[in-house]
Amino acid sequence: MAEMDTSSAPSHPLIESDHIEGTAVYAVDGKRIGTIKRLVIEKISGHVVYAVTTFGGFLGLGSETHTIPWELLHYEPTLGGYKTNITEEQLRKAPEFSRGDESLLSGHERKQLVDFYGGYPL
Repeated sequence: MAEMDTSSAPSHPLIESDHIEGTAVYAVDGKRIGTIKRLVIEKISGHVVYAVTTFGGFLGLGSETHTIPWELLHYEPTLGGYKTNITEEQLRKAPEFSRGDESLLSGHERKQLVDFYGGYPL
């Protein structure tokens, strides 16, 4: 039986949602590109469907809000944040849903995200 490498494993496999909000999002190269604003969870299954994230700006001014499928964010213990393969260029081209602070997407908007990010179910 192979030994599991626990050197980079989180100290606990669970996390409370308020500890995720405000957590940094990093690009593949390790550059900080944004922050998780909130998670959207499917009521029945309890699974996180997507994260509403903010990118760019300074101290919240001029930042853009983007919705990213949860499957595209991966916790990286060495960074203390979530890493993604999404590029800055992809974010600029991503569908935007402008409703003030509302983060619940309609079925049509979820389909747009699925199509844009390559078929991840939302």
